[in-house]
Amino acid sequence: MRITEAAKKYHERMFPGYDSKFLETDPEFIERLDNFAFDEVVNQDDLDDRTRMMAILSVLIGCQGIDEFRVMLPAALNFGVTPVEVKEIVYQSVPYMGIGRVFPFLHAVNEILTSRGVELPLPGQETTTTETRLEAGITAQVDIFGEHMQDFWQSGPEESKHINYWLASNCFGDYYTRKGLDYKQREMITICFLLAQGGCEPQLTSHAAANIRLGNDKSFLIKVISQCMPFIGYPRSLNALRCVNEAAAKSE
Repeated sequence: MRITEAAKKYHERMFPGYDSKFLETDPEFIERLDNFAFDEVVNQDDLDDRTRMMAILSVLIGCQGIDEFRVMLPAALNFGVTPVEVKEIVYQSVPYMGIGRVFPFLHAVNEILTSRGVELPLPGQETTTTETRLEAGITAQVDIFGEHMQDFWQSGPEESKHINYWLASNCFGDYYTRKGLDYKQREMITICFLLAQGGCEPQLTSHAAANIRLGNDKSFLIKVISQCMPFIGYPRSLNALRCVNEAAAKSE
């Protein structure tokens, strides 16, 4: 078996002039992997390269694939994902992954951007202040999930209602209101964080419904899952597909 011409061309676009060391140490494995991930999968549908790469970076954060993230980030930049978009992907992951899991990825982004001559910090993207974050976060929740979220921030048992307040003010008010990515992009990468880490099926179904509501329809979400599958495996991909199907059925 050999690596197909299509896989070679795609690999060259991602990593110009670079040959994997696995060609020497694990030739049979890398032939199958490259032919599948960079020929069969990428040619399965019409998802554009930028969206594919944004999704891949997001699932690598979700599954804690820091070494592969370091490999794929330059490819994403080569395919037109901007430094601002990369930073926003990492920032957006914090309320879903926690800083304990995101910290290494932020360091990796800074190191790789700096090595490519990108001056840090990047231009600021925030649009809210301490005083406006709650109201803006509520607006974002309503825009994404619907009018029933209007008073969600003050709902729940007294001992835990502060968490719903934080969801509005912090998760949505601090992050979703930032420039650099729009709501559709933020919701797309959010389901990537959720499906890759596993164990978040209720939230994944909810955010799949939000995606559909925003215009990221079932067909689009299946394309995203399909393109991420080589990086996260079949079990979590199939779980995500089930959640998307459930959300789509409820939206009909």
